[in-house]
Amino acid sequence: MNMYVSNLSFSLTDDDLKQLFEEFGAVSSAKVITDRETGRSRGFGFVEMASTAEANAAMQGLNNKQTDGRNMGVSEARERESRSTGGNRRW
Repeated sequence: MNMYVSNLSFSLTDDDLKQLFEEFGAVSSAKVITDRETGRSRGFGFVEMASTAEANAAMQGLNNKQTDGRNMGVSEARERESRSTGGNRRW
């Protein structure tokens, strides 16, 4: 199950994020999203866990948990909506 994690501390790394979720089970991947130009964290990321039960436990255990002074949000990730490429756009 892929989860969206929001309101992360800007100092949190991929490894830090992975360690938070490993408390609840095996983590397939953990990625903090960074700005392309500056390389700084954008304050959110994604975590994938193979087990749905472990992922649900992580969502319950970590949603609204305070980390580095911020209450992070954890929810099931949704498919990314496709962006329109032109079409009716007016300048």
